[in-house]
Amino acid sequence: MREPQQLQRTALVTGSSSGIGFAIARRLHAAGWQVVTNGFRTEARGAELIDELPGAHYIDADVGDPADAAALVDGSLARFGRLDLLINNAGIARQIPHRDLDAVSDEFWNAIMRVNLTGTWNVTKAAVPHLREARGQIINTGSLAGFTAAGSSVPYAVSKAGVLHLTKLLAKALGPEVRVNALAPGYIDTPLTHDWQSLREYIENNAPAQRLGNPDDVADVVMGLIAMEYVTGTFIPIDGGLHLL
Repeated sequence: MREPQQLQRTALVTGSSSGIGFAIARRLHAAGWQVVTNGFRTEARGAELIDELPGAHYIDADVGDPADAAALVDGSLARFGRLDLLINNAGIARQIPHRDLDAVSDEFWNAIMRVNLTGTWNVTKAAVPHLREARGQIINTGSLAGFTAAGSSVPYAVSKAGVLHLTKLLAKALGPEVRVNALAPGYIDTPLTHDWQSLREYIENNAPAQRLGNPDDVADVVMGLIAMEYVTGTFIPIDGGLHLL
């Protein structure tokens, strides 16, 4: 059952065709938000999303391309007329041992920076005028790897460290009209990470929570941050206490 809202607000969730992004979009939809979902070259999944989230809108766009990012924001405004919340969630990852520097190709380094960090910047830059008008907010998906010597690969960790620092800079630059915060998930069980068996076992055996994280754990924090009107420029670890190890 959808929860009533006094004002139907609009959220754009990038990278929301599956995993964490989809869980966030689904939670916002259930809370009465108008939701724009996004993927890249996932049009078939986009049609499914519209069926699963009645009234939601899907836009296929590559956030790493400034023109696509601008079109994504413009399409959201054209569909719903306003933008109150941007969730920068689009990202890519691949497991590469940190010691194996030679396994990190130039192509992979550039691709992961382009999507994870530059993509966050591109969509934010396009969305800010509309978020200022709505006195809205931005929530970026960083990672535990952004502030610890961990993560699926060195370039992934560096890209997420950039996202976390960008969050601080934007919060300072855009306040008080726009609040900016970040999520810092640890291992979250998604289609992307499901086969990372050794990491799964380590977390289940060592993290204080003694269980794997799931996308709804991240969506819980998003809904909390939306309501925290005096919180900006911070990031919240979502890792079952893994950062304590």
